[in-house]
Amino acid sequence: MKITTIGVDLAKEVFQIHGVDAHGKAVLRKQLRRNEMAKFFANLEPCLIGMEACGSAHYWARKLGEFGHTAKLMAPQFVKPYVKTNKNDMADAEAICEAVSRPNMRFVPIKDVEQQAIISVHRARQGFVKARTAQANQIRGLLSEFGIVIPQGIKSIAKRMPDILEDGENSLPGAMRNLLERLNDNLKEMDRQVAELELQIKQWHHGNEASRKLEAIPGIGPITASAIVATVGNATEFKNGRQLAAWLGLVPKQHSSGGKQTLLGISKRGDTYLRTLLIHGARAVIRFAENKAEPDQWLCKLMGRRNKNVAAVALANKNARIIWALLAKGNAYEQDYISAAKTAAA
Repeated sequence: MKITTIGVDLAKEVFQIHGVDAHGKAVLRKQLRRNEMAKFFANLEPCLIGMEACGSAHYWARKLGEFGHTAKLMAPQFVKPYVKTNKNDMADAEAICEAVSRPNMRFVPIKDVEQQAIISVHRARQGFVKARTAQANQIRGLLSEFGIVIPQGIKSIAKRMPDILEDGENSLPGAMRNLLERLNDNLKEMDRQVAELELQIKQWHHGNEASRKLEAIPGIGPITASAIVATVGNATEFKNGRQLAAWLGLVPKQHSSGGKQTLLGISKRGDTYLRTLLIHGARAVIRFAENKAEPDQWLCKLMGRRNKNVAAVALANKNARIIWALLAKGNAYEQDYISAAKTAAA
């Protein structure tokens, strides 16, 4: 019996697979070791393979695609409703096999090697930034125990630390001075790491046409543009810009029933890192618009009706839809662009 669809429950060493025929009847249940995966699927006739979007999923999707299979990735929360019994590898593989065959299932775009490499640089930079902030807060907290208060901001620590270490009248013992010197050196090293990773990201950005195209949008710089291109990939997998905005969690969360529409705050689904970058970029545009923008512009009118936080999210949502239009249609950003539909209506 020919296998048409396979669900693969990914793991570090032991993989569980579940295959069905064209009638949906289970014809294959098997465990494979990691070193057996490639050989097994290389000798199998091309079929549809579903996997959860988890660790190593993009690697296996590319690998199985080289053997002629059609690999599709799904978010784990969309697979969970198809688990019929208690959780185990066999039940998970069966649920994945059933979920991937659903006509209305939403799939995760498969990243290529270059996309995964640059997004890894982003993740490493993000980790250094968090560690740097934690280190700065630790230094500030330790100094406050000795009556020395430093203003907020990492730059304040770098500016004040040399004077604190050299001041012989601040009652700091020798052990504390040695510790502060060690922590300050570590803070400088993390600063250097962040700067070098940012330089690497900017170099990739300047060499990527799609990323340079997104930089023209107000509120989007090289960091945001490169992260979006590396994460979104092929924007044509989204039907329109609203789907991309929803995928990023920038649309209202619904709790509607009985014909009554109830809209809450933003859903916060999708990639937290991308959403944060877009909203921070929108805040920068709002700070500029408060003093420089024309009063009849869309953003200024919005700020007159809503607070700045709501305006920032609305602008991030708008930028997400613009991003989809630029990536999916290949257009360049135009500040005063008017759609063909509005032109025809006028």
